[in-house]
Amino acid sequence: MNSKTITREQLAGMIDHTFLKAYAVHTDFDRLCQEAAKHRFAMVAINSSPVAYCKKLLAGTGVHVGAAISFPLGQTALETKLFETKKAIEDGADEIDYVLNIGELKMGNTAYIEEEMRRITDLCKSRDVLIKVIFENCYLTKDEIRLAAEIAREVKPDFIKTSTGFGTGGAAIEDVALMKSVVGESVKVKAAGGIRDWEMCSAVIDAGAERIGTSFGIEILRQFENARKFEDKE
Repeated sequence: MNSKTITREQLAGMIDHTFLKAYAVHTDFDRLCQEAAKHRFAMVAINSSPVAYCKKLLAGTGVHVGAAISFPLGQTALETKLFETKKAIEDGADEIDYVLNIGELKMGNTAYIEEEMRRITDLCKSRDVLIKVIFENCYLTKDEIRLAAEIAREVKPDFIKTSTGFGTGGAAIEDVALMKSVVGESVKVKAAGGIRDWEMCSAVIDAGAERIGTSFGIEILRQFENARKFEDKE
């Protein structure tokens, strides 16, 4: 996808409209889902508990419900992640974003990371649910990012994702490019964390991102429309 030629409809369809706060209540989810349906975003990104509630709100809209699993630390056992994933799917989740076990990756335990990724991916694909693996790149070296992406290239989840948005850093353009260079066309890349304007959004798209996780989706669309109007006048 090229940010110079992308349409508003295509851009909206790449955005995961996000609200992952601990203090979220039903009125927050009401607003989130109304906005997602109005702007035709790809998905609402929420924690796993309110999945069933949001599924009802979005019935018939075409907007997916996405559940964040082992969020935001990734430090739960594999069986716990599998249980949470299964429950979210039973509640109506169309997409799963899980945080890999960052500590195991940093210790070089590639067998664990591969098993975790493969079992969660297999579970999701058996239920026809999209699966995204969150790396949390701010805690990883470039070699560790590359290693996780190499594992993903073999396992083939639908997406690998830069960040939770809760770490010490978010999406970095060079990390998106690195991840995409490793997985090629076999796996897509989602950029998330710190994407608050069209300038940053367009940069990660051009680096290879095909999904954008952000709570600033409406503002990004507004800036996109203004940028297009300015370009048309030139």
